[in-house]
Amino acid sequence: MRPVRWCALAALASTFVLNHVAGAADHPGAEPAPAAAPTPAACASVQDFFATDCPLTWHGITLYGAYDVGVGWVSHGLPENGYNYEGESLVNRNGNHAQFLIAPNNLSQTGLGVRVREEFMQGWAVVLNASTGINPQSGQLANLAATNTSNAGLPRGSYSFAGDGARAGQPFNDEFYGGISSTPLGTLTFGRQRALGTDAMLAYDPAGGAYSFSFIGYNGLMAGGGDTQDTRWDEAMKYRVSHGPVHFGAMYKFVDGQGGCYSASATWSAATCTAETPHNSAYGFDLGAAYGGFSADVVVQRINQAISVVNPLLGPESRTAPYQSTLDSINTNPINGANLIGTSNTEYGIVTDNTAVMVAARYAWDPFKFFGGYEHIRQTNPANPLGIGATAQGGYLLSGVEDNNLDSPKIVQVLWTGVKYAIDSKTVITLSYYHEMQNDFRVPSTCSPAAGFRSSCSGTLNEGSLYLDYHFTKRFDAYAGIAYSDVTGGLAIAIPHGPGVPYYYDSNIAPTVGVRFTL
Repeated sequence: MRPVRWCALAALASTFVLNHVAGAADHPGAEPAPAAAPTPAACASVQDFFATDCPLTWHGITLYGAYDVGVGWVSHGLPENGYNYEGESLVNRNGNHAQFLIAPNNLSQTGLGVRVREEFMQGWAVVLNASTGINPQSGQLANLAATNTSNAGLPRGSYSFAGDGARAGQPFNDEFYGGISSTPLGTLTFGRQRALGTDAMLAYDPAGGAYSFSFIGYNGLMAGGGDTQDTRWDEAMKYRVSHGPVHFGAMYKFVDGQGGCYSASATWSAATCTAETPHNSAYGFDLGAAYGGFSADVVVQRINQAISVVNPLLGPESRTAPYQSTLDSINTNPINGANLIGTSNTEYGIVTDNTAVMVAARYAWDPFKFFGGYEHIRQTNPANPLGIGATAQGGYLLSGVEDNNLDSPKIVQVLWTGVKYAIDSKTVITLSYYHEMQNDFRVPSTCSPAAGFRSSCSGTLNEGSLYLDYHFTKRFDAYAGIAYSDVTGGLAIAIPHGPGVPYYYDSNIAPTVGVRFTL
C-alpha cells in the first residue's frame, strides 16, 4: 500500500501546485486576483435574525447549528437509548415491539458549530471549522459506539437501541479541521472531516440525509464507502477546487490508532499474540460538473481496515448463547480463544478492505427537483489484519475481531431516487426510494429457505419515505412524514455467526412529526 499512499499524497500536493501555476498564468502579477464570491450579510439586529436566514457572523467567525426533535411511532422498535442520534425509523435487527418515542434529529442533526474564514491577503484566507452533534432527547453527545457498550452483557431481548456510526462521543464528533483557501486555487484542509462520499450523499439524497426519511442518511454504508464508521475520516487531508462548471476533490487519510494483536491459530493467548501495525489509510477522489439546473458527480473511495460493529458484545448474562466472539460467520470455525482484554466498554468488529464507486445526479425543473444515484461497493478480507485491542471510531477498543469474515468478495450495491416538489415558497413535499442488495459470498453457497440463511447469503433492503416540510420562517419549520423499510435474505440476519439468527421482524413502519430551529 506504500506506493498507493504516496501516489495519493502526490496527487493532492501536485494538484494544488499545478493549480497555483495555472492561476499565476491566468492572473499575472500586474492584475489582482478575482474577488471572492460575496458572502451573505451578517445579522444586524435581533429582528433581522428572526426575520431572515442571515448568518451569525462577527469578524469572520460564524456560529451555526440546529435543534431538531419530534415524536414518532415505530411498528418494531426498542427501548430508547440516550446516546442514539439516529432515531428508530429504519428496520432494526433487534426491534421487537411497537412503541411511541421521542424522535431525535429527524431532518437535521441537532448540534452547534463554529466556522472561521479570515482573509489575510487578497484572495487568500485561513479557514477553520469545528462542529459537534448533540442528542436533543438526552443532552448527550452523539455516540453510537456507546449504544453498543451500554448493552454489553445483556441478552438480546433486553437490548435498548444499538447501532454503529462515525459519531462516537468525540468532543467534535462531526468535523474539526483547519486550512488555507484561495479563490483561484481551491481549499486545502487538515483534520477530522466528512468523507467525499458523505459530501455527495448530502448533495444528491432527495431527503438530504434526513435520518427519519433516508436510508443512505441513516445508514452510513453508502457515504462511508462500505462501512458507516468511515463517513468521517480522522487524520485527513482534503482538497477541493472549482473552475467554471467543473469541480474536483481529493482526500487522503493517514494511518492512525492501534492495530492490536492477532493470531491465525484457533487457540492463542496474550503471550502468543503477534502485535499488528495499523494500515487504516484511505483515499478518495470526486469529479463533478454543474450546468443550468443539472449537476452530477463521480466519487471513488478506497478504505483499508474498515471496521463494522454489528451488535453489542455478549457477556456474563448470555454465555450460553455465543453468537459473537467465538465463531467465524462463514465456516463456523473458532477464530479466537479467551478474551485478551476486558469486554467492559469495548466493541466487536468485522474488518474489511473496501472499494466504492458512486455516480449521482440531480436536476432542478421548477417547481421540481429530481435526484438519483448508484454505488458499487466491493469488500474483501483485509490485506493486513487488525487484532484484539485495535481502535475504532472515538478510540473505543475492539475486544473481538474478525479478519476472515468473507469466503469471497462481498459486493454491495445501493441505488436511490426521489423528487422534491415545492408547493409554494414555504412548503415542500419529498418522496424518496432506496434499495440495497448484496451478493451471495458464501462458498460453497448453501442459501435457501430449506438450508437456512446466513449473513453471507444474498439479500435486499428497501426503504420508501414521504414527508412534508413547512417553513413558518426562514429558521423555524415543522414536518410530518412516514417511512417504510424491509429486509430479505442475508440482510435479514441479525447476528452473523453460526447458522444465522434472523431479525425479530423484517419490516418497520415509522410515522414522524417534529419541528426544527436553525441558527
